[in-house]
Amino acid sequence: MWYADVVLLTNPGQNEKTMTPCNIIHFHAESWDGRMLGCQNIHPAAEMTPRERLFAALRGEPTDHVPVWLLFPHHAMPGTYVDVRNHPRYAPVAKLAERQAITLDRRGLHIPWWRDDVAHACETIEDAGGVVTRRTWTWKGLSLHSETGVRGGVHVNKKMLDTQEDFEILCEMPIETDARRIAAKLDALLPKYLQEKAEFPVELGSMMLDLGEPVNMLYHASNLEEMAVASFYEETNAKLVGLLDRLMEQKRIVYQYTLDRRLADVYFTVGSELAAPPMVSLDTFRKWIVPYATALNRQIHDNGAYVIQHFHGFIKHLLPDFATMGADAIHTIEAPPVGNCTMDEAYAALGGATTLIGNIQYDEFRHLSAAAMRKAVLDLLDEVAGRRFILSPSAGPYDPDVSDRFLDNYAVMMDTAWNAKARA
Repeated sequence: MWYADVVLLTNPGQNEKTMTPCNIIHFHAESWDGRMLGCQNIHPAAEMTPRERLFAALRGEPTDHVPVWLLFPHHAMPGTYVDVRNHPRYAPVAKLAERQAITLDRRGLHIPWWRDDVAHACETIEDAGGVVTRRTWTWKGLSLHSETGVRGGVHVNKKMLDTQEDFEILCEMPIETDARRIAAKLDALLPKYLQEKAEFPVELGSMMLDLGEPVNMLYHASNLEEMAVASFYEETNAKLVGLLDRLMEQKRIVYQYTLDRRLADVYFTVGSELAAPPMVSLDTFRKWIVPYATALNRQIHDNGAYVIQHFHGFIKHLLPDFATMGADAIHTIEAPPVGNCTMDEAYAALGGATTLIGNIQYDEFRHLSAAAMRKAVLDLLDEVAGRRFILSPSAGPYDPDVSDRFLDNYAVMMDTAWNAKARA
């Protein structure tokens, strides 16, 4: 067994991008049974706040405890995450998380894709077998429509992009790229966001904006099969790249609007997993994802904020592209059999310049015993020892009705990480 002591000087200030030497942090590392634990054995002079822990981790700097992010939002996200703070089952765990975990209050500011001269009509169609809502978008004789509901006793979910012709029509529709009109639409959304920002206890972490990427339109407007097929046709793929270019014009304006007003310290980008192999080719991934994510990440960094890039699935062969895109952190690196990449492989491919977030599988909270969850966490901490890391489930709290075991495992995960330094 061996010990090492290092003194580091840091001061997490109001602006986490500009720190001045001030506070003494005492680092004490020790090994047992031939293995080492890294960042979890770092002891600052005083306990960090979750916010300080978050930004230190995003910069690759020492933290007092292993940073943990449970994906628990502060405000409700209807249709996405359970409102953990106000849910009677989740509330005790959410309270524990206020100290032992980082809170990123994920919000959105989303405006229509198209200009106002694209007409939108909505009608309700009823028959004996159910009700269908039909939406139609029309511009200069071109039209697209979607349907949701029940017809003849059968569930209907027809996306806007259902045929090759639909994709070609989509490429003709005019995207809203006028900065003044975009700002006016965002101004209308701003009061609610500012209210939530004012309510958020800043010491718990940070507001986090999810503004989307150009590819999000294709994903939400089509079934995945149709999107994949469209990418195979060279002419259509080229037209779609042109569409993504126009969508990028809009995204740049939306992002800059939020950056100029310092609405968030952290941005969460969820585009790369929406058009990645094997659903589309690597070449298409590099056309539809890489240039736009790279540009947005640079824009965010140039304005003093951070980026967490989200990706589920087989990422190993894409890591050189992620290194190019340049996010501060990636969530989540999924090990086999769900994914195809270990943490060691990810760190090696990224060259130590990126914080990894993960990678306890969400489903494991349902079925692991407390002892098995503790072991899974400790084994993971061993694997990431001394490297840039935030411990996290692979997904958020989606289930409103959960077992005691599920909730207990959240507490086990937090407690194990919090006390990891005591393992020696």
